[in-house]
Amino acid sequence: MNAMTSIPWIAACSADDIAPEDVIRFDHDGRCFALYRTADGRYFATDGLCTHEQAALTDGLVTGTVIECPKHNGRFDFTTGKAIRRPACIDLKTYAVKLDAGTVFVRIE
Repeated sequence: MNAMTSIPWIAACSADDIAPEDVIRFDHDGRCFALYRTADGRYFATDGLCTHEQAALTDGLVTGTVIECPKHNGRFDFTTGKAIRRPACIDLKTYAVKLDAGTVFVRIE
């Protein structure tokens, strides 16, 4: 059995809960995640806290596929997790996302 097949998909929210080019918070098992929707309707998930000083990314600004941290304006490409503007220099962890029957599911390892 493949290790990925044993990791469950977690229902996070309705697809309509996230406006295009926006982010919402999703908490699961004591952890905070950020769920994103691009302007063209793709969904993504990352850890919900900035790697610089642990500010909630869901209070930040989404522009295209970039989330800007509200605390010190560090930026990440949320499609890859890549830190693209200081002071953030450690990438975000990303998670697989799928859309099924209008529900956004996240695979949390």
